[in-house]
Amino acid sequence: MRMPRGGRLFLATCLGSLFVLVLYFQSITKPEPSFKTGSRPRKSRSPLQTLYNGDQQLELLAAQRSLQGRRELLEQACLSHTRKRRVLSPEDLKHLIVDDKHSLIYCYVPKVACTNWKRVLMVLTSDGRYTDPLAIPANEAHVAGNLRTLSEFSVPEINKRLRSYLKFIFVREPFERLVSAYRNKFTRSYNTAFHKRYGTKIIRRHRPDPDPEALEQGSDVSFHEFVQYLVDPRTQREEPFNEHWERVHSLCHPCVIHYDVVGKYETLEPDAQAVLRLAGVEETLQFPTSGKSTRTDGNMAARFFKHISPFYQKKLFNLYRMDFLLFNYSTPEYLRTR
Repeated sequence: MRMPRGGRLFLATCLGSLFVLVLYFQSITKPEPSFKTGSRPRKSRSPLQTLYNGDQQLELLAAQRSLQGRRELLEQACLSHTRKRRVLSPEDLKHLIVDDKHSLIYCYVPKVACTNWKRVLMVLTSDGRYTDPLAIPANEAHVAGNLRTLSEFSVPEINKRLRSYLKFIFVREPFERLVSAYRNKFTRSYNTAFHKRYGTKIIRRHRPDPDPEALEQGSDVSFHEFVQYLVDPRTQREEPFNEHWERVHSLCHPCVIHYDVVGKYETLEPDAQAVLRLAGVEETLQFPTSGKSTRTDGNMAARFFKHISPFYQKKLFNLYRMDFLLFNYSTPEYLRTR
């Protein structure tokens, strides 16, 4: 059977209600012809065609050179470090948000500006209900059902969108993202749900002689205890990682799904602007800029890792190694893994 360009997705039905999606990874060299959804008139050229047709404005071409390099590096890393094709289930597609109006698919990664990207997509898909991303409350941006995910579509519809939509992802240095997740979920007093759900378990398992209040509240988890929890083999045997510290390659499957744009948190504003330009909305919509003065960077991550032993540093690096490799991040200089 000949596979169409861009990969092919098959559906197998097992035990009545169990569905397994198998998507074959193949590099896209030219986009498939775009197709219309619903009765809304579409632009003559889709974002995917704009990206690959090569007759764009010079400003757009300049921005795309680094994006093209990232795509190529990702494909090379996938070929070098993955030996077999993944089998994807509908659950694996729940992080891929679909914008049918602008032919976009975005895989959201927590702690990589995903709140602001969800806000932007709510504006793009809202038919005028929303106009300003920053006017959308952060908690509303994360409400299930406000945005459609690829898992909600039938297999033929999934295939069609994967072939003809611009697929993009934003990534971040893995340990900076991890420290950011720890700071947000375990050092903020308002995150009581995370304290109860994960903090109590971490303290019970990794703190010698915890006091009753800590066991009940789970609100004072140390970064060292958090690291111990992550590298403990029992953790992933019991349940999948929470999305805030799950590896990007496990959330978005970049060696199975071909991403046309790989944006980076470190160059968030120009990369986001490039995506909006490809979508043809750069004149009416700006990506929100962050005003945070305590953003987690390499220096802050180094301070958190200073008191983590080389033994645990090495185990943690091995856990996140694929994200370092796939997205071309160097081993942090502060690590003492030898």
